[in-house]
Amino acid sequence: MTEKEKMIRGELYDPSDQELTVLRIKSRKLSRRYNLADEDDTEKGEEILRELLPETPYLPALQAPVYFDYGSNTTFGRFCAVNFNFTCLDVCPVHIGDNVLIGPNVTLATPMHPLLPEERNVRQREDGSWYNLEYAKPITIEDDCWIASNVVVCGGVTIGKGCVIGAGSVVTRNIPAGCIAAGSPCRVIRQITEQDRMEKQADILR
Repeated sequence: MTEKEKMIRGELYDPSDQELTVLRIKSRKLSRRYNLADEDDTEKGEEILRELLPETPYLPALQAPVYFDYGSNTTFGRFCAVNFNFTCLDVCPVHIGDNVLIGPNVTLATPMHPLLPEERNVRQREDGSWYNLEYAKPITIEDDCWIASNVVVCGGVTIGKGCVIGAGSVVTRNIPAGCIAAGSPCRVIRQITEQDRMEKQADILR
């Protein structure tokens, strides 16, 4: 089994593997190119994103700057919009559904490290080179979610359909569908109901 296959499966793997290093460098170069592209040059932006996100059939509206570990491990659904400074450490698969809004400074972080220092620390190969082992857990954001500013979503988390995640939250566990959740660690505050329709929010609309 290759190191890439181990990585995708969520097993311990060596991130210094040559194949993975080449893929990361490619992704970071593409991210840089996208970040430097003129915003009104949509054709160039789409061309870069097609290469950066090859598994995504529907390109999101991504506001530069963006940062991806691999890009190829991330998929977006239809009509997604992502604000400034999106960081996606997609060591394991990241699945983002349809109609997902992501605010500025959001981080999706799939990488994990062993808890014991002796398992986490750098070690030496017989040839004298150095390496360490890590693993990752996938992230899923289901359809119709709004992830507000400065949210961190940790590996292994699924955010259910139609959720709103409040600004500054750190999401360390699954969030059930149709909830408002916030905090560090993020916790469910309440369900979203018919009473949340805009025509019933007179204080907001004043």
